[in-house]
Amino acid sequence: MKIINHLPLLLIALFCYSSDFAQTDGTGKWKTIDDETGEAKSVVEIYEKEGAIHGKIIKLFDREGLDPDPVCDKCPTDDSRYNKKVIGMEIMKNLKKDGDEYSGGTVLKPDEGKIYKCKIWLENGKLYVRGYWGFFYRTQTWERYN
Repeated sequence: MKIINHLPLLLIALFCYSSDFAQTDGTGKWKTIDDETGEAKSVVEIYEKEGAIHGKIIKLFDREGLDPDPVCDKCPTDDSRYNKKVIGMEIMKNLKKDGDEYSGGTVLKPDEGKIYKCKIWLENGKLYVRGYWGFFYRTQTWERYN
Protein backbone atom coordinates (compact mmCIF):
# COMPACT_ATOMS: atom_id res chain seq x y z
CA MET A 1 0.00 0.00 0.00
CA LYS A 2 2.82 2.42 0.80
CA ILE A 3 4.45 1.80 -2.60
CA ILE A 4 1.23 2.85 -4.37
CA ASN A 5 1.22 6.10 -2.37
CA HIS A 6 4.79 6.79 -3.52
CA LEU A 7 4.31 5.65 -7.13
CA PRO A 8 4.24 9.21 -8.56
CA LEU A 9 7.56 9.97 -6.86
CA LEU A 10 9.08 6.73 -8.12
CA LEU A 11 7.95 7.50 -11.68
CA ILE A 12 9.41 11.00 -11.52
CA ALA A 13 12.73 9.62 -10.19
CA LEU A 14 12.81 6.98 -12.95
CA PHE A 15 12.08 9.63 -15.61
CA CYS A 16 14.86 11.90 -14.32
CA TYR A 17 17.33 9.01 -14.26
CA SER A 18 16.48 7.93 -17.81
CA SER A 19 16.73 11.54 -19.05
CA ASP A 20 20.23 11.81 -17.58
CA PHE A 21 21.14 8.46 -19.10
CA ALA A 22 20.00 9.62 -22.55
CA GLN A 23 22.42 12.54 -22.31
CA THR A 24 25.46 10.24 -21.91
CA ASP A 25 25.54 9.40 -25.62
CA GLY A 26 26.18 12.97 -26.70
CA THR A 27 22.85 13.55 -28.39
CA GLY A 28 21.40 17.01 -28.03
CA LYS A 29 22.51 20.53 -28.90
CA TRP A 30 26.14 21.56 -28.67
CA LYS A 31 27.87 24.93 -29.03
CA THR A 32 30.94 24.51 -31.22
CA ILE A 33 34.06 26.28 -30.01
CA ASP A 34 36.87 27.06 -32.46
CA ASP A 35 40.03 25.45 -31.08
CA GLU A 36 42.23 28.21 -32.53
CA THR A 37 40.26 31.34 -31.52
CA GLY A 38 38.16 30.07 -28.61
CA GLU A 39 35.08 31.70 -30.21
CA ALA A 40 31.67 30.06 -30.40
CA LYS A 41 30.90 29.40 -34.07
CA SER A 42 27.67 27.43 -34.27
CA VAL A 43 25.17 25.14 -32.62
CA VAL A 44 25.15 21.53 -33.82
CA GLU A 45 22.32 19.16 -33.02
CA ILE A 46 23.60 15.62 -32.57
CA TYR A 47 21.08 12.83 -33.05
CA GLU A 48 20.78 9.14 -33.79
CA LYS A 49 19.65 8.06 -37.26
CA GLU A 50 19.58 4.49 -38.56
CA GLY A 51 21.75 3.25 -35.68
CA ALA A 52 24.48 5.87 -36.11
CA ILE A 53 25.23 9.32 -34.70
CA HIS A 54 24.83 12.33 -37.02
CA GLY A 55 24.98 16.07 -36.49
CA LYS A 56 23.60 19.11 -38.29
CA ILE A 57 24.17 22.82 -37.91
CA ILE A 58 21.05 24.51 -36.57
CA LYS A 59 22.48 27.96 -35.81
CA LEU A 60 25.46 30.12 -36.73
CA PHE A 61 26.65 32.82 -34.36
CA ASP A 62 27.05 36.27 -35.91
CA ARG A 63 30.63 37.08 -36.77
CA GLU A 64 31.58 40.43 -38.19
CA GLY A 65 32.35 40.36 -41.90
CA LEU A 66 30.94 36.88 -42.51
CA ASP A 67 27.76 35.93 -44.34
CA PRO A 68 25.08 35.11 -41.70
CA ASP A 69 23.47 32.51 -44.01
CA PRO A 70 26.31 31.02 -46.10
CA VAL A 71 26.33 28.17 -48.60
CA CYS A 72 29.05 25.53 -48.75
CA ASP A 73 30.70 26.70 -51.96
CA LYS A 74 34.01 25.12 -50.91
CA CYS A 75 32.50 21.65 -50.43
CA PRO A 76 33.62 19.04 -52.98
CA THR A 77 31.53 19.45 -56.14
CA ASP A 78 30.62 15.74 -56.09
CA ASP A 79 29.26 16.02 -52.51
CA SER A 80 25.50 16.48 -52.10
CA ARG A 81 26.18 19.41 -49.74
CA TYR A 82 27.95 21.46 -52.42
CA ASN A 83 26.37 24.94 -52.73
CA LYS A 84 23.75 24.10 -50.08
CA LYS A 85 22.97 26.31 -47.08
CA VAL A 86 25.17 25.62 -44.08
CA ILE A 87 22.31 26.12 -41.61
CA GLY A 88 20.45 22.82 -41.60
CA MET A 89 23.40 20.97 -43.15
CA GLU A 90 24.38 17.55 -41.84
CA ILE A 91 28.09 17.94 -41.10
CA MET A 92 28.63 14.80 -39.01
CA LYS A 93 27.75 11.39 -40.44
CA ASN A 94 27.74 7.70 -39.56
CA LEU A 95 29.55 7.60 -36.21
CA LYS A 96 29.15 4.20 -34.52
CA LYS A 97 29.61 3.32 -30.86
CA ASP A 98 33.09 1.99 -30.13
CA GLY A 99 33.60 1.56 -26.39
CA ASP A 100 33.30 4.97 -24.73
CA GLU A 101 33.44 6.89 -28.01
CA TYR A 102 31.80 7.08 -31.41
CA SER A 103 33.99 6.71 -34.48
CA GLY A 104 34.17 5.50 -38.06
CA GLY A 105 32.25 8.44 -39.49
CA THR A 106 33.10 11.79 -40.98
CA VAL A 107 32.82 15.46 -40.13
CA LEU A 108 32.68 18.32 -42.64
CA LYS A 109 34.22 21.71 -41.95
CA PRO A 110 31.94 23.82 -44.17
CA ASP A 111 34.06 26.98 -44.21
CA GLU A 112 36.95 24.94 -45.68
CA GLY A 113 34.88 22.36 -47.54
CA LYS A 114 37.05 19.58 -46.13
CA ILE A 115 35.77 16.24 -44.92
CA TYR A 116 37.66 14.52 -42.13
CA LYS A 117 37.44 11.11 -40.47
CA CYS A 118 35.95 11.71 -37.07
CA LYS A 119 35.51 10.43 -33.55
CA ILE A 120 33.69 11.95 -30.60
CA TRP A 121 33.55 11.27 -26.88
CA LEU A 122 32.11 12.78 -23.72
CA GLU A 123 34.29 13.82 -20.83
CA ASN A 124 33.30 15.95 -17.82
CA GLY A 125 30.09 17.14 -19.51
CA LYS A 126 31.88 18.32 -22.67
CA LEU A 127 31.90 16.78 -26.12
CA TYR A 128 35.29 16.26 -27.73
CA VAL A 129 35.25 16.19 -31.53
CA ARG A 130 38.40 15.02 -33.28
CA GLY A 131 38.89 15.30 -37.03
CA TYR A 132 41.62 13.25 -38.73
CA TRP A 133 43.45 13.80 -41.97
CA GLY A 134 46.03 11.04 -42.32
CA PHE A 135 48.18 11.08 -39.19
CA PHE A 136 47.25 14.67 -38.37
CA TYR A 137 44.29 15.60 -36.21
CA ARG A 138 42.64 18.49 -34.41
CA THR A 139 40.31 18.29 -31.46
CA GLN A 140 37.59 20.76 -30.56
CA THR A 141 35.77 20.89 -27.23
CA TRP A 142 32.06 21.59 -27.57
CA GLU A 143 29.76 22.73 -24.76
CA ARG A 144 26.12 21.83 -24.15
CA TYR A 145 23.74 24.42 -25.55
CA ASN A 146 20.43 25.07 -23.80
